[in-house]
Amino acid sequence: MQNNQENQKIILSGMQPSGDLHIGNLIGAAKNWVTMQNDYQCFYQVADLHAITDSKEPAVLREKSLDLFSWFIALGIDTQKTVLFIQSQVPAHAELAWVLNCFTQFGEARRMTQFKDKSAKNSENINVGLFSYPVLMAADILLYNADLVPIGKDQQQHLELARTIAERFNNRYSPTFTVPEGYYPKLGAKICSLSSPLKKMSKSDEDPNGIILLKDDPETVKRKFKRAVTDSETEISYNPTKKPGVSNLLTIYATLKNIDIKKAEAHFKGKSYADLKDEVAAATIDALAPVQAKFKEVRQNKQLLATLMAEGAGRAALAARKILSKVYKKVGFVV
Repeated sequence: MQNNQENQKIILSGMQPSGDLHIGNLIGAAKNWVTMQNDYQCFYQVADLHAITDSKEPAVLREKSLDLFSWFIALGIDTQKTVLFIQSQVPAHAELAWVLNCFTQFGEARRMTQFKDKSAKNSENINVGLFSYPVLMAADILLYNADLVPIGKDQQQHLELARTIAERFNNRYSPTFTVPEGYYPKLGAKICSLSSPLKKMSKSDEDPNGIILLKDDPETVKRKFKRAVTDSETEISYNPTKKPGVSNLLTIYATLKNIDIKKAEAHFKGKSYADLKDEVAAATIDALAPVQAKFKEVRQNKQLLATLMAEGAGRAALAARKILSKVYKKVGFVV
């Protein structure tokens, strides 16, 4: 890496290759990831090991993993600054997860609320992998001695488990793992569904018209914005409580144009909802164009993609092996 890493804290983050990225990802997580790579030593993973707790077609998982890796680059992840890799290509993740399973109490894993929620939603496939998912997440973090882990509220409990495991191991043997802290990046604008503007835009949304995907072509983007829910009034103003649909469109426009909401409101003063939808669509198309072009360039260049994946996995494996070797020696394995 080209950064001066000696004084940089380490960040570990990742995303599962499930569903398709949308403009909420572009405006939120992707911007934070790109910003963080300038100030921290970052390890970003395509978390495909986590993805198989749900049944997936092998060919689909492979394609989604390659897509996500390519989108990260298209969105601005610099593979010279950042270690970008596919999780399953670094065996140390699975190896450390087994060791950490032996340092995790059954009751601790059973209390994880995400396990309870996912089990309730998928009662026919309550597998052991789903149960030990947080331990694999702990391995992801501890493998790289991550100082900071970007998390939302739904992941706080998992981070606490990782901290508990790290402290337990350190106390039993000697200091081995960095005990990670949560990192709460500056929140990007909350982008809501176009069809249900009271709900956050999500790649798992059942209504495809509510989501603007990064891969959507201009005509699809225009069509979806034309169908966006607004209200029965005519004034274009920002009021998330009384005018959630219009406010959501203003948020998208302001964010993509890099202006504040007040300027966006002033821009649309006296204009119609049709004007608002047309201009938001145009701003979205303009923002997506370079990202889509970069994605296509990377995704279709199999040699480039293979090279970048191998380089990322190699750099991740080198860092991970240092920690795993220490762990193996301390637990008594012959190494």
